[in-house]
Amino acid sequence: MTGLVYKSTGSWYTVKTLNGKTYQCRIKGKFRLKGIKSTNPIAVGDYVDFELETKNNEETGVINRIQDRKNYIVRKSVNLSKQTHIIASNIDQVFLLVTINNPPTFPSFIDRFLVSAEAYSIKTVLLFNKIDTYDEDTLLEVKFLAALYRSIGYECIGISAATGKNVDKVKQLMVDKVSMFSGHSGVGKSTLVNAIEPELDLKTKEISEQHQQGQHTTTFAEMFDLSFDAKIIDTPGIKGFGVVDMEKEEVGDYFPEFFALKQDCKFNNCLHLHEPKCAVKEALDNDEIAYSRYRSYLQILEGEDEHYRTDNYDKQ
Repeated sequence: MTGLVYKSTGSWYTVKTLNGKTYQCRIKGKFRLKGIKSTNPIAVGDYVDFELETKNNEETGVINRIQDRKNYIVRKSVNLSKQTHIIASNIDQVFLLVTINNPPTFPSFIDRFLVSAEAYSIKTVLLFNKIDTYDEDTLLEVKFLAALYRSIGYECIGISAATGKNVDKVKQLMVDKVSMFSGHSGVGKSTLVNAIEPELDLKTKEISEQHQQGQHTTTFAEMFDLSFDAKIIDTPGIKGFGVVDMEKEEVGDYFPEFFALKQDCKFNNCLHLHEPKCAVKEALDNDEIAYSRYRSYLQILEGEDEHYRTDNYDKQ
């Protein structure tokens, strides 16, 4: 039988078959996944093959195969530095909620998030929230940022989770897809989720409260079916995804507008720093690339984690 993993509690997995029946499943033996040192072999969002077994009149499943993933997101395992913990897999899109103030979301945070999403091969949609609360100057800032990111190829939507403005657009994008929502604490994620599906918020709050009572020290994700043919993965305790460890040479590949120019650089391993005849630096001089994007690139390249954490009010 084949099913989709909706929940993982460490040793047992809630798996839903294509015809909608749910089974509690476990793994038999050890799974070795190619190239991934992971503390958890199976993640929420995985498609798995399993066989049924009956013990003490209870029917459960034994997972014997994980189907290939199109993507997955990880966080570093706390105890084992070289291992990772896979949070979720097969995600169609992530919505990043951005607020200009209350709390501020800085371009460096947005860029770092987008680089991670590109590295994980996950589509990102930027949602500029709380637009009902902004004055004219702040709205101009929203328009400027949205124009910048649209020019690179990212979809941007101005929304108000509180008044419901453009929430229907977000719902349309979610149909037939597995989505995640991310952003700083206070940007309105739960207000938006509540506007999209009021019943879901109650479920996730309950989980979050259990989580805070210390029943689970590890972060676990759970998938929920929504009433309009969409799925959402909720990840209590993790507000964004960790920046992937990447080689300096590949960072520029996750900035789409840099990658598009790469072939025009004199050196094929150009880091776009001090090299002669660098197409990215030329584009920057000609105002064809946003300076904020280039500055974010330099910060990631230099591994400047500390000021990113403080500047961006990242209190996670």
